[in-house]
Amino acid sequence: MKKSIIYISVIGLLSMACKKNFLDTQDVTTGTDQNFYKTPSDAWKALVGVYDGLQRVWANGIALPVAAEIMSDNAFGGTGNSDGLGYQMMDEFDKLRSPSDQTLFGSTWSDYYKAVYRANMLLSRIDQINWNGSDSLRNIYEAETRFIRAYCYFDMARLWGNIPLLTMPTSENLPQASADSVYKLIADDLKFAAANLPAISYGSQSQQTRGRVTKWAAESLIGRVFLYYTGYYNKTDLAGAVSKPQALAYLEDVITNGGFGLVEKFANLWPAASVNNYVGEDNKETVFAIKYTTTSNYDGNADGNHWLVMYGIRGKNFAPYGMGWGGATVNPKLWQAYDVNDTRRNASIISVAEEFLDPNKNDQREYTGYYQKKYVPMSSGDSSLAQKMGGLNFMIGQYQDYVSIRYADVLLMAAELGSANAQKYFDDVRKRAWGANFIQTPVSHAAIMNERRLEFAGEGHRYYDLLRQGVNTAASTIAESLTVQNGGTNVTKTIQASKITETRGLVQIPYTQITLSNNVLKQNAGW
Repeated sequence: MKKSIIYISVIGLLSMACKKNFLDTQDVTTGTDQNFYKTPSDAWKALVGVYDGLQRVWANGIALPVAAEIMSDNAFGGTGNSDGLGYQMMDEFDKLRSPSDQTLFGSTWSDYYKAVYRANMLLSRIDQINWNGSDSLRNIYEAETRFIRAYCYFDMARLWGNIPLLTMPTSENLPQASADSVYKLIADDLKFAAANLPAISYGSQSQQTRGRVTKWAAESLIGRVFLYYTGYYNKTDLAGAVSKPQALAYLEDVITNGGFGLVEKFANLWPAASVNNYVGEDNKETVFAIKYTTTSNYDGNADGNHWLVMYGIRGKNFAPYGMGWGGATVNPKLWQAYDVNDTRRNASIISVAEEFLDPNKNDQREYTGYYQKKYVPMSSGDSSLAQKMGGLNFMIGQYQDYVSIRYADVLLMAAELGSANAQKYFDDVRKRAWGANFIQTPVSHAAIMNERRLEFAGEGHRYYDLLRQGVNTAASTIAESLTVQNGGTNVTKTIQASKITETRGLVQIPYTQITLSNNVLKQNAGW
């Protein structure tokens, strides 16, 4: 088969890019598939390669957090005024916005399948390793690998819907699998991870193991997958593998035994929002994060956060904010959704007017006066902070981790699933945001969904929170027509609900993949 989704020599994929905490390791490029998988040391190196595969999934293409913000009602495509219109095509779910752009998610598709390939290779060879009687170590490595495979498949299933389901390192030209079968694998992988990873609380973890998959990460992701699958597909359980009471029990276990907590001040979670008061990576609210460092280069080392540059203010440093490409400009309606007493507003969004900034509007498309703040490049004066810290350049040397699962998310998911402590969990999140101005609001599904928007703005969750309430609900919420500025000129920006319902909220499968599969792959509706 000639699909570009995978199929690269496995040992070539064992080059370790991550150089943070437990991911420090020697480069492995001299073994072969036949002679490599023998010892626990070999398994460890392969496992680090699996983690590295997850780290690389957004290094070359469009990152899911960025795409999810743009496709939601939180942000627009943005980018440069003379750039192509691919981000507008994605934002408006309209292929006519950029008809020649048929591979918008091409690198993203390929890199996800490369990550899955790494995971499948280790899983297929794990029992040929001499574990010296250490079954628990074997199971831990399998659990971490299966979590990462599940994580990748969940992202892919949300982006593209029906996808080829590969559980072995194969070059077979497979058709797209049913959603049920993909989610069954995701559920089984996560259940195995939850059952086989040790129940070590946050406070007992060593600094050298921070960033590795934990039991709590697996249980939390089960909750997220359950809520999305049952909502989007209108099901009562997760592919027959997890019931609603079981999903809630997993989340309650994280809350009761995980040792996590909310950071006292919301702004301190984010470097650009707090600067000298930033609590740092791997804080007590981080349940799972994708790790990054400054050490990326253009020779295959993809340690850095390559997608953070999309959120930067277009072409200009405003310390502490570093310049970037002006993507995902914030919808003014998101700024307006916050009460002035909600501390999350100024911690989540850069307001040009309130912070007395003067960006170059002439080079900015879909300028709104608001930019992302949680994930943004940083600068020191006129210089990139990432470069000062050793990064090759500001485009690929960004170092901020992506916190995929925060403890606040666990609390709100448990409340949504009907915990007996739902009001308390809901209040805990809101008390942190409102401080002395907190007034209790009765917990309800509508209140939780609104709170999730305010709590997780800019983190890539809003769009899928909308979709899981139904495609029609998502479409009617996202659709709008308003005035933005392209190159300093007022224009009307329109997003049609009909385009979202036509595509079912899914993105375009890269046409190159359809061609390479000899048309075994079928394009999503509307694309």
